[in-house]
Amino acid sequence: MFSAIVYQITISEVQHRLSSYNSRAEELRPMPPYGQLLGEIRAKELAAARANLIIILFYTNLIVICSGGVGAYFLAKRTLRPIEDAHEQQTRFVSDASHELRTPLATMTTELEAALRDSNLKKSEMKELLESNLEEVQRLTKLSNMLLALSVGNADALQHTSFDLTSSVSSIIKRLEHDATSRITLQAPTTPAVVVAHQPSIEELVTILVDNALKYSPPNSPITVAIQIGQKVVFRIANEGEGIAAEHLPKIFDRFYRADPARSSGQGYGLGLSLARQISNLHSAELAAASIPGKETVFSFSLPTIRKSKVKTQ
Repeated sequence: MFSAIVYQITISEVQHRLSSYNSRAEELRPMPPYGQLLGEIRAKELAAARANLIIILFYTNLIVICSGGVGAYFLAKRTLRPIEDAHEQQTRFVSDASHELRTPLATMTTELEAALRDSNLKKSEMKELLESNLEEVQRLTKLSNMLLALSVGNADALQHTSFDLTSSVSSIIKRLEHDATSRITLQAPTTPAVVVAHQPSIEELVTILVDNALKYSPPNSPITVAIQIGQKVVFRIANEGEGIAAEHLPKIFDRFYRADPARSSGQGYGLGLSLARQISNLHSAELAAASIPGKETVFSFSLPTIRKSKVKTQ
């Protein structure tokens, strides 16, 4: 429609100018042979103008349609990208949440199955079992609340309190099995490493890093957990093992990096690290990883503090 309008306006203008030119020419040379010749020239020029204008409008429309189609494709893709990212984030969160909830559920299932098979279970042992299961239920409740807050992706949804990071880390290590606990050396400051954060989620972050250090290091190899206080409280965990190649290191917190053959074989890091990154981002905890292949892998994060103290080995 736009081209038709342009065509009509342009042809009308050409006709007007040719008619004006023809009238002036006839006034200067009124003899019939010249008037007839000018009329033929006018008709030819008008026909040529029509043809050229149609060609120009055709190619112009073709260019506009092609460029508009390509532009519309990229604009639509850009518009849909936030929706795709939101869907991917939701899928990733469901997978991460399932991964983190599986551990306490497996612990409770194992304890209950063992109790049911023991026909000579004493009352004291039953009480101990119930207390253990109650502890796991409480942990699941905290974890569920934390995951629900994380699903919103909003740090304001997490209730921040002040707590001693050293005490939390020590409690996490003590809850591990004896073989795992004996492998870990905790280096902590002499004074409390008090931070202000959402305690359940920070404890989950520590649990994820400790769990990874245990899983991806040789059996009975030492693991060092250090807490340092300076301008910030720094948590650092180091383990021996094959390590992570430099080209893979930037991708280890990516949920979809698990599809890589090097990781799907069981030698890589699991889904928990993507949740760890999300927790650290919500706390501005500066989660970082470094590795020397075949020697050592180190994960660390830091939280703001104003306390300082000396470090000792516990």
